[in-house]
Amino acid sequence: MAAENTEIDQNLEEVTIENNTTEEQVAVEELTVEEQLAKDLAQEKDKFLRLFAEFENYKRRTTKERIELFKTANQEVLLAMLPVLDDFDRAIVEIAKSEDEVMTKGVELIHEKLKNTLVAKGLEVVDVKAGDAFDADFAEAITQIPAPNDKMKGKIVDVLEKGYKLGEKIIRFPKVVIGQ
Repeated sequence: MAAENTEIDQNLEEVTIENNTTEEQVAVEELTVEEQLAKDLAQEKDKFLRLFAEFENYKRRTTKERIELFKTANQEVLLAMLPVLDDFDRAIVEIAKSEDEVMTKGVELIHEKLKNTLVAKGLEVVDVKAGDAFDADFAEAITQIPAPNDKMKGKIVDVLEKGYKLGEKIIRFPKVVIGQ
């Protein structure tokens, strides 16, 4: 009987060890499930943050593009009005030669009104004058002539046509003559 009891005790110990191992495996599996859930949560949180950042970048980019579009939306109309402004500039010079002060004053008033309207829409004159150093990024050289003196070599001798910009973008480059 003692042998049977020893055998039963050994079997009981084995069953207890197996039960403990099974409980530990269940605990490990539960921790694994909890860890897996935490890992999945972290992944989803990362995806959300990336998507949110991407959306914020998209909003910022479209807002910038929209502002840029509004700034340059008038570009075609302003380009079409530049020859009219040039004609007014030439007309004022010719009318100033005449003796009729009333007509000169009237044309100057209309010229100023047109110029102020275009400036209000964002048009600016590119500031280039005779004596400035020539820069191909800001002016278009029509021709080169012998420089009147050594100081004028490589510099602007005459401005044939004014240049204009809309915001920071040059929409018409000034046409200049440079000294050689």
